[in-house]
Amino acid sequence: MAERYLIPEKRVSTEIIVVNSTFIATAGPVFSTDEAKEFIRSVRMAYPDATHNVPAYVIGYGNSVIAYCSDDGEPSGSSGRPVLAVLQGSGMGDAAIVVTRYFGGTKLGIGGLVHAYGDAAKAVLEIMPRAMKVPTYTTLVAVPYALFERTRLLLSKWKAQTLAEEFGADVMITSRFLTNHFDGFQAELLEMTAGTIQAEIIEEDPQTIMPLDAFDE
Repeated sequence: MAERYLIPEKRVSTEIIVVNSTFIATAGPVFSTDEAKEFIRSVRMAYPDATHNVPAYVIGYGNSVIAYCSDDGEPSGSSGRPVLAVLQGSGMGDAAIVVTRYFGGTKLGIGGLVHAYGDAAKAVLEIMPRAMKVPTYTTLVAVPYALFERTRLLLSKWKAQTLAEEFGADVMITSRFLTNHFDGFQAELLEMTAGTIQAEIIEEDPQTIMPLDAFDE
């Protein structure tokens, strides 16, 4: 099984003020250098009049990581490296941060810039919801109305995400499971229905972004 590790669940941003300069940190998931470059480009387009847009990203995790940062015109080592250091210390992989600065008229010095860019990166990671990229099954099961609520409880027990419910002669439930949760659900469903109903796997995705509440405690 591929190594599991934390990743950003979605794109988020926040801002801090340091001696009249505004620092806007934007972070999100990226799964290749091309995606990282597009993420950086999109932030630059969002803040075209900014003084600096300082990027950092890590692709992968553990021993197979691509790491990158740039000072984007700030003094060497004052901005990109602090942002990357915060990102690398977060325990996340497949993540990018761009810290946008609007200069407020007061120079911060090298030390001040290191703290400001690092603090902006920390601020955005504090509000970042975490997820994991894991293999999943999308499944379909048809249950009679009399068993609908019991099936919903069973899906909840095995931490399935309900994607759709269609009400016809029976209820057609489309769900997403962690692959290692599906067999347990299937066994209990068969037991509950005396072997008459089982779920069908209709899609397998080896790299689904799943929120942390989908995992065992």
